[in-house]
Amino acid sequence: MPEHTPDTTFEIAARLAGTGGRAGVIRTPHGDIATPAFIPVATKATVKTLTPEQVRQVGAQAILSNAYHLYLQPGPEIVDEAGGLAVFENWHGPTYTDSGGFQVMSLGAGFRKVLAMSLDGYSEAEVRAAHKERLARVDEDGVDFKSVIDGSAHRFTPEVSMQIQHQLGADIMFAFDELTTLIDTRNYQERSVERTHRWAKRCLDEHDRLTRARAGKPLQSLWGVVQGAQYEDLRRAAARGLVGLDAQARAEGKRGFGGFGIGGALEKENLGTIVGWVTAELPEEKPRHLLGISEPDDIFAAVEAGVDTFDCVAPTRLGRRGGVYTLDGRLNLTAARFTRDFSGVDEEFGGYVSENYTRAYIHHLLKAKEFLAGTLCTMHNLEFMLRLVDTIRARIADGTYWQFKEEFMGRYYATATS
Repeated sequence: MPEHTPDTTFEIAARLAGTGGRAGVIRTPHGDIATPAFIPVATKATVKTLTPEQVRQVGAQAILSNAYHLYLQPGPEIVDEAGGLAVFENWHGPTYTDSGGFQVMSLGAGFRKVLAMSLDGYSEAEVRAAHKERLARVDEDGVDFKSVIDGSAHRFTPEVSMQIQHQLGADIMFAFDELTTLIDTRNYQERSVERTHRWAKRCLDEHDRLTRARAGKPLQSLWGVVQGAQYEDLRRAAARGLVGLDAQARAEGKRGFGGFGIGGALEKENLGTIVGWVTAELPEEKPRHLLGISEPDDIFAAVEAGVDTFDCVAPTRLGRRGGVYTLDGRLNLTAARFTRDFSGVDEEFGGYVSENYTRAYIHHLLKAKEFLAGTLCTMHNLEFMLRLVDTIRARIADGTYWQFKEEFMGRYYATATS
């Protein structure tokens, strides 16, 4: 069978002894990503409140946009005509797109518009209501859903997701999967994993077809997504199934998976264990992305379990509400105690925002509902998260990871969130 030009490559430069952790580099058509790496979320082709120049300024290597939202507005054909996401949003660096599955499914499989990461506090009546109010309907072929913009009817299938993501032109994109949460039964989780496997095969076939049809466009890397909720046997089976599909595609002379995503509901207290089940089944030579984690302790757990990149909206969403990360934990700058606090957000951490603006000024902006407040808090939070992961990467390489983790975690979680 003919050999394909690789869409992305991955090299491991250092390993974290006694764990699955590693540091390396993903090479894409639009540039390299040193790993582990935090990928800021640019949902609608923008990191909310920031310009691409500001996102670069705080140290981002790549950004992730949302296929569902860009399909609804402005439409993938517009982005394609512009030259792809990297050109359209003036980023000109590596880009990711998710499959749209999270947003499509969260309308119907989510709970209160978020993933149910725990059943604690939910009554049987609330769980039943969550299912009854579904706005999305899943069948073997795909999903029918309603637009969050105007309520119009739409349908996503694995093929449609691939067509949209090819038009968006991201370097790394994800196979269309069925999202489940912890409120779904074991029986449903089993059926869902099987369906996601069949959809992944269809994504591979359509990805190969579109790559051939769109010759001359920058190559794109398709990553399979592992589901299975909190069940070890389902997670492992799902991962093995995707590895098998990759091998089958390559044996047939088609493009396989360039890497793998880990998605769905993950119990926070068991995040490292669940991710470890998955990475144990995946080939070491391919990168792994964990979809949607937020807190520093989650990042340390994910890295140790063998995750290479991860994304989350938490730093930007928190920032728009006045929440900021500091070396001593999170602060909420809307609190009255910051009215006359003329120190930087975190002077020891430093960074652009801390060196140029005071807590009192940002408190004023928040109270006055000025948009600049969200910009400054978001810039600080992204710089904090990006620098944290950059330091983790450097400490893996120089052998001082465990010392850094103990120092950082001991300080960050020493006091309750303000």
